[in-house]
Amino acid sequence: MYSEYKWKSDRFYNFKYLEYLPKDYGDGKEYPLILYLHGAGERGDDPDLIALHGYFQYVKDNSAEYPFIMIAPQCPDGKYWGCFTESLLGFLDYICEKLPVDKTRIYLTGLSMGGTGTYMLAMAAPERFAAIAPVCGSGICWYVGALKDIPTYIFHGDCDTVIPVTESVTMLKNINLSGGNAKIEIFNGVGHNAWDFAYSGDGLYRWMLQFKKE
Repeated sequence: MYSEYKWKSDRFYNFKYLEYLPKDYGDGKEYPLILYLHGAGERGDDPDLIALHGYFQYVKDNSAEYPFIMIAPQCPDGKYWGCFTESLLGFLDYICEKLPVDKTRIYLTGLSMGGTGTYMLAMAAPERFAAIAPVCGSGICWYVGALKDIPTYIFHGDCDTVIPVTESVTMLKNINLSGGNAKIEIFNGVGHNAWDFAYSGDGLYRWMLQFKKE
């Protein structure tokens, strides 16, 4: 299961967050870390909302087990992840001090608003992340050069009417034109809920875990 906490900082926004630890946690080794950014519908003051989708949903509903530490801060109502770039990086520093994180294996993923946040945070600090996986997010194509050294796996549904799949396709093309290493998986007949497919099974996280920062 996961635990709920609130970060206390005098400098940054004090996120509430969910924390998942692997089954073998505590044997003295370091673990990969996946930082997960939720979508707009999970904003608020109740961290349990984060577990409506993604890997935390599978932990909550199916008692799924994963071989990595997983952390998910909660964005407050009326805000979006771009408001908290510095706070998210400060929060990541805090997590790396609190938990035995392998700092060469920090990964970033998120859905919808969190997919957009994934692009934004990775662009702000590309040196921090070994790989990223934006799910049905909107792109920031004019700054894709910052992502050229980060393996990127993009997911989107081709029937998405909230954030059109063209957002992801444009990001893919521009990242790779900048010399990057991005790939995309488009789900046929799927709307905005591409996360139901992206996070199911072990394909995505196994893809992420193969990468390490030098």
